[in-house]
Amino acid sequence: MPAEPRILIVTAAFGEGHNSAARNLALALGAEGMVTQVSDPCLLGVPRITALVNHGYRYVTTNFPHLWARIYRSTDRYDFNRKSSPILRMVEASLAKLIEEFQPTAIVSTYPLYPYFLSRILASTGVKTPVFIVVTDSIEINAAWLRATCGSWLVTDSATRETMIRAGLPSERIMDTGFPVHPDFAKLQPVAADDACEPFRILYFPTAKLPFVRRHSRALLDASPSVQLTIILGRNMRALYSRAREIQLAYPGRVRLIGWTRRVPKFLNSHHLVVGKAGGATVHEAIAACCPMLIHHLVPGQEEGNLRLLEIIGGGHLAETPAALTRNVTDLLADHADGWRTMKMALARHGRNSGAITAAKFIMVEMEGGS
Repeated sequence: MPAEPRILIVTAAFGEGHNSAARNLALALGAEGMVTQVSDPCLLGVPRITALVNHGYRYVTTNFPHLWARIYRSTDRYDFNRKSSPILRMVEASLAKLIEEFQPTAIVSTYPLYPYFLSRILASTGVKTPVFIVVTDSIEINAAWLRATCGSWLVTDSATRETMIRAGLPSERIMDTGFPVHPDFAKLQPVAADDACEPFRILYFPTAKLPFVRRHSRALLDASPSVQLTIILGRNMRALYSRAREIQLAYPGRVRLIGWTRRVPKFLNSHHLVVGKAGGATVHEAIAACCPMLIHHLVPGQEEGNLRLLEIIGGGHLAETPAALTRNVTDLLADHADGWRTMKMALARHGRNSGAITAAKFIMVEMEGGS
């Protein structure tokens, strides 16, 4: 293997899970001495269309999740092996240019579309560059992940691996590495299962829907006087701040507001409970931090598998209404927080806090074996 292997990681802006997996894997591969480049061929090839589609994706998944579920499931029937629209051909051309310029030793895709392009690109060049597909969905796997050809699929958990094997993929090429969470998760110490839970710290990730930040926050704070709430506003800071500030003023000393932050691993490991949507990155980061989770927003189809995984582990469940949030937090804290401790220990038994590191080591070993 060359002294400095070069790994091209290709991702897409349609959902934070793809980008999060790509960034975290790049960090872990870099720590192994590999030169990495993270790129978005969609953004490079068709920047304006990508920005427009990404805006539409976020709007529809937030406000019309059942509509998005129909769109998402329709892609199960689409054959990406066929060249089709001019837009996709432009994206494929941008990917080919990336490969030509970067000359990668291996290619990692965290988005299901690119492996189809890679098959044609690599066949045309005659270069046998190994391709790894990082599957960011759990259990409910879109067919787009399954029909491409590659060296190995890297998946989030054993249940997802079994799903893919039942779909006909070769078991020896499906690796259960865990979702590529930030390498810091492997070094951080979660809240202990025997913690007094006084105060009971809840980390809340609101969606962009304006009414819900107040409704959800009140529901969580009213569940118990011991609750202290940290609201991560993120990219929605400007839209949600005034409403979140109302909650902060209404519950003095109990609410902390955070904008965009790189400290999500630390926040998750220092809080007792996380409340958020069922996106792949958030769910798997909660699992990595052994932080029980309540899901307040679920996109049918795309995110159902993430919820199912949490339920299988015993580390979280759905609570889509303010009343359900209040009831669940109250139940978790009953009997000296016995319900919370049970979920906490279930997550600890699952033990997945180093997915990016595990995936990086696997890729390195595969490259050494193929050199």
